[in-house]
Amino acid sequence: MMGQAAASPEDYAACRRVMRGASRNYSFAVRFMPRDKRRHVEALYALMRVGDDRVDVSHAGFPSPLAAIDDWERSYWQAFRSGSSPDPVMRAYINTAAECGVPADVMGPYFRAMRDDLTITRFPTFADLLYYVEGSALPVGRATTHIMGVRRPYTTPDTLPYADSLSIAMQLSNSWRDVGQDWSIGRVYIPLEDLERFGVKEDDIAAARISSRFVELMEFEIERTESYYRHARAGVRRLASGRWGVMSGLEIYRAILTDIRRNGYQVFTRRAGSSPLQKLGLVLKASLAIYVPRMDGVLGDTLPPDAPRSAG
Repeated sequence: MMGQAAASPEDYAACRRVMRGASRNYSFAVRFMPRDKRRHVEALYALMRVGDDRVDVSHAGFPSPLAAIDDWERSYWQAFRSGSSPDPVMRAYINTAAECGVPADVMGPYFRAMRDDLTITRFPTFADLLYYVEGSALPVGRATTHIMGVRRPYTTPDTLPYADSLSIAMQLSNSWRDVGQDWSIGRVYIPLEDLERFGVKEDDIAAARISSRFVELMEFEIERTESYYRHARAGVRRLASGRWGVMSGLEIYRAILTDIRRNGYQVFTRRAGSSPLQKLGLVLKASLAIYVPRMDGVLGDTLPPDAPRSAG
């Protein structure tokens, strides 16, 4: 990277507005991160949200969503080469990357996943879904690990697989919550092999049919996701800072699974999540998990069996 031009407070404020306008869960968890780290996490979120929105929301100013995401990727690599950018979100992120030592290539898979979003609407196997998640979610956990740092005697390479597990779990939680919403835009994130295994048809999803087979399918996906949360929990204490905020995020997103069950697996007309009061309880639970280790419940220090072996 050439000479680094420091981002302004206004650049980071722009990132904060993007984050608060797009995610209540993420915004809530960030409040419990160290003050000096919050702007960096906000910049990371905003960088990825801008790309997501160019694909899914609006490609205004560009002839197509593909042209819009290609432009965002070109802007990204140019910003790392020059040390600056005309875009406030990009300026903030490259400043964050420089201050926190986030390698530029962490985001490489992200741009690939955004292009995949334009043409791929089904995933034959869970491995295929994980390949997509490698780009759509893993960069978040990996960049966050660099932002928070890793305390001795742990190392960053040894800690990244835990960050990957948390990213996978959070992305899967959103996918199971949004089955109905995703169907409305032509996407099915439940692997086709799982639909076949449990005898659930796409017609069942179209009809919002909550059969016993659909419940068994959702339970299978929820338990699979829980295995990633268990593995992720074991890695949070490796972070040098931000452990409370990261664990709060884990608890808040994991609660989506609890609410799916509470709602009777109604993922077509109800959006699973937590109320503000419930979120405060989850943040308290996270603090106990971090500061009173014996309160932390079950940890899983072994990668889930279907985790990507190249993780980290």
